[in-house]
Parts: sequence; C-alpha cells; structure tokens
Amino acid sequence: MKNLFFAFLAVVAVSCNSSAQKSDTETNSKEVASKYEVSKTDAEWKAILTPAEYHILIEAGTERPFSSELNNVKEPGTFVCAACETDLYKTEHKFMSGTGWPSFDRAIEGGIEMGSDSKLGYTRDEIHCGTCGGHLGHLFNDGPRETTGKRHCINGDAMKFIPDTK
Repeated sequence: MKNLFFAFLAVVAVSCNSSAQKSDTETNSKEVASKYEVSKTDAEWKAILTPAEYHILIEAGTERPFSSELNNVKEPGTFVCAACETDLYKTEHKFMSGTGWPSFDRAIEGGIEMGSDSKLGYTRDEIHCGTCGGHLGHLFNDGPRETTGKRHCINGDAMKFIPDTK
C-alpha cells in the first residue's frame, strides 16, 4: 500500500507540466509573455531562481510532500511568489490539510489566477501567480467547510514567507 502511494506521487510529480511560463523557443512563448506583468526569458528565470523554484514555477513540477519548511509556519505574515514577490496568501488563511503541502482556504485578491491542466488524464484547476504566471499548485474542493470549502494546495518552493513586523 505504501509503495502504491509513492508510485502515485511519482506519477503526479512527473506528469505535471504547464504552459504558464514556456521557454522563448516554444511557439506560444510570445503569447504567454505578453499576458503577464513580469515576464522573463528561460535564461533569466534560471539566473534568479533556485533549481527547485525553477522546477516548480517554470516547469510546473511538484515538490515531495512534507518537504517544505513552510508547512509549519504559523506566525502572522504573507506568503509571496518566489519568482516575483507578489503577495499570494496570508497565514490567517492557512490550515493543516495533512496532504504534505502548504494549504490555504483563500488567496489574497489579485494574487493568483486560475487555469487548468489535464496531465493526469483528467482536468484539474491549476493555480498560477497572477503577476508572473509561475505555477504554484492546484485547487481542490476539500477545504474547511466552515470557511470556503476550498484547498489551495501550494508548493512551498513556489513561495517565500515574509513575517509581519510589529
């Protein structure tokens, strides 16, 4: 059973691929680049992002569950896009989903935009940074019922945390 779980996670990690930020050599790169306020070439993204951030944000990868230090953040603050520092989520809307990825029931208005992907053979709601188009994660309808009922399942490597100052 444990092996099946890890096999499923491997399939998910390998099969996630998005057109959020394609390299300049791909056919739709000009269309994608013109859509976002912050746009960079593939080489420029590689120069400013860590390999893990690049894999998640640009290649639409997925980090290993329970690997992000951001899972345990509880102090007041803001989670921002690791690529462009757009405000995405507030700690007050974070919850422990048990899935292994930072989870939120809502985003900061204007911080994200939605798309879809069918990489696993079915359509999922994909979450992108509203400013640079970087892949953040996916939206599911299994969040807290007492709030929005939504779970924004976000890769920790796609974000940085900025604590509130007193």
